[in-house]
Amino acid sequence: MTRLDKLLAQSGLYSRSEARDLIRARRVSVGGEIASKPEQKCADSAEIRVDGEPVNCARFRYFMLDKPAGVLSATDDKSQSTVLDLLPAELRRLGLFPVGRLDKDTTGFLLLTNDGEFAHRVISPRYGVVKTYLARTAAQTGPEDVRAFAEGLTLADGTRCLPAVLEPLGGSRCRVLVSEGKYHQVKRMLAAVGKPCLELRRVKIGALELDPALHPGGFRELRQFETGLIFGSSQCF
Repeated sequence: MTRLDKLLAQSGLYSRSEARDLIRARRVSVGGEIASKPEQKCADSAEIRVDGEPVNCARFRYFMLDKPAGVLSATDDKSQSTVLDLLPAELRRLGLFPVGRLDKDTTGFLLLTNDGEFAHRVISPRYGVVKTYLARTAAQTGPEDVRAFAEGLTLADGTRCLPAVLEPLGGSRCRVLVSEGKYHQVKRMLAAVGKPCLELRRVKIGALELDPALHPGGFRELRQFETGLIFGSSQCF
């Protein structure tokens, strides 16, 4: 059980003092009943409304973002725009951070959350969450490249990669599936087989695809069942 004013502040819409003022003004209801005391204890799952409108007061929040090129996968940078700069002020107050990272010029599916355990499970190779990318390369990929990815590549600096999936799509296009996230990994793997990457976009994490309705820089909160889909295609290598 949590204090009502604290729950309201978790929404990112109000400061703690603003939440207290709303409650004392009898503008907040819990489970259909008007509340008047900020210290009222509520279940985290309680239905909370302000002026009749539902408010999401969940402790942990999860968002998908279509990351555009030219934006850093970081929470803060003094000289460059970050993915958090794409969010409205109320969401920036939630303590969100990117789950892993996409290179500055890489686009596509990036998860944002304030749930550290969830982020660890998505990132750690131990859990085998597969990330799917579409790439455009300087030369066409072929069967020998598919075999090299399947066997597990060794990069120029000696870094050993886990087995991965490469699917040529014709011409300069291919699909790459990896279950780890080493620095610049997909680009370095393609370079290692002599097919430098010209363009890279992440389109899927686990069994959850990036919403095609999103535009670059667009985002939306995950539906409850979608967090489970992220872990739905583990151990496919």
